[in-house]
Amino acid sequence: MAEKKMSTSRRNHLKSLLLQIGEAMLEEEAQKAEEAKMRYMEENCPTLSIPGCMQELQELCRKLHKEIDLVDEERYDSEIKMKKSNKEIDDLKLMIQDLKGKFKKPALKKVRMSADAMLAALLGSKHKVSMDLRANLKQVKKEVKEEEKQTGDWRKNIEDKAGMDGRKKMFETEA
Repeated sequence: MAEKKMSTSRRNHLKSLLLQIGEAMLEEEAQKAEEAKMRYMEENCPTLSIPGCMQELQELCRKLHKEIDLVDEERYDSEIKMKKSNKEIDDLKLMIQDLKGKFKKPALKKVRMSADAMLAALLGSKHKVSMDLRANLKQVKKEVKEEEKQTGDWRKNIEDKAGMDGRKKMFETEA
């Protein structure tokens, strides 16, 4: 027992000190972020002075629209960069898993999809593929067996099967 156990009162006192220090640090970070935000707003957003005449007001609107367009372009570019970097991160994670050789199999849910919907999901919306399974089947013509044609009605072949003329006559006389 090289290590001595700390008493509960001492441990609780140290926890409370750490929480106080952490709270103070969070307050400082929030204050710094607010100051940075104010500095940015002062640099990039000058105070708005509304002109009196209509022509100056229209010029101001045009100027604001141009600035809005620039900001939208920057926002769009940054979103695209973020999506691209997130995709690269995901690809790198997959490569790392491949190199490690250990895979976590995700729990899969049962999904009811038609074959067309599944192909559309896999190939994307660019490819229009319909999977008509019946169209790919061979057309088979049903062949009638010759034996069935030959047998026909038993009454027609009774002369061949009777064998004796006497029996045939006996049937004819009774009927």
